[in-house]
Amino acid sequence: MAVAKTPRLNSGASKKVIQRKKVQTKRKVSQGLAKIQVILAGLLLILLSPFYYGYVLKGLTSAWQGVTDWGETPGYRTYRNFAIRIPDRFTIHGIDVSSYQGKIDWNKVKAMKEGGVTIKFAFIKSTEGILHVDKYFSRNWREAPKTGIICGAYHYFKPKKDGKLQARFFLQTVNLETGDLPPVVDVEELSGITPQRMRKELRSFLNHIENKTGVKPIIYTGLVFYKDYLQDHFNDYPLWIAHYYRAELKVPEKTKWSFWQHADNATVSGTGYDTDMNVFNGDSAAFEDILIH
Repeated sequence: MAVAKTPRLNSGASKKVIQRKKVQTKRKVSQGLAKIQVILAGLLLILLSPFYYGYVLKGLTSAWQGVTDWGETPGYRTYRNFAIRIPDRFTIHGIDVSSYQGKIDWNKVKAMKEGGVTIKFAFIKSTEGILHVDKYFSRNWREAPKTGIICGAYHYFKPKKDGKLQARFFLQTVNLETGDLPPVVDVEELSGITPQRMRKELRSFLNHIENKTGVKPIIYTGLVFYKDYLQDHFNDYPLWIAHYYRAELKVPEKTKWSFWQHADNATVSGTGYDTDMNVFNGDSAAFEDILIH
């Protein structure tokens, strides 16, 4: 049986085929190099981008935070600069101060920051009863707003004293302005009188403040005092509750509270002693709504 022979190319045709293959190979190599160059250029842009380093830093910070938070209550981690644990689900944080904190450097308070927690607001003690003015009130009320911290003034309520007289004394001392937090009445003792009389004098205080300013005052009190003497009596007023060292504020579901004083032993730059820490129960829009307009 005859075997078919493959025709041979002449030398000229053979050279053309080889040259064509070389050209195709060079083209493929060139295209491959171009792709590599594009990829390398893209990687270089990413590596040189500040956003990349921010992303990496954020990832590393989160990873390290996970290590340092090991064993902590979820959503209630330690902030080492503040030296306390802070509930994580709140975004607006603040302090309240009196002469106990000494002469405060408000610029240092404003500059303090850790893990997204900054001091946005401050409640400042102004008056007590019908005669006492906190010795640092004027200075704090003047200096704190200069830093951009939103301020509110609070009065320490004396149940044995006439509520209306206490309200007048407060308004004579504090000049409330647009953009301030509402005035606060701090009630946390009976001072030997009945709960009924305490509530009567407190109502008198609240009514006078609201009639003169058009603003509903905030009631500050401890959780136990609230449950024992105030619950279901002043439901139409904003509420600020003190209850320490907890991941959550345990109040009846129907309770409408605005502020929570969750610690009384925070370290805050610019203050001389342990400071109360608070959170606002809402977002930035809700916080703006609660301010005096």
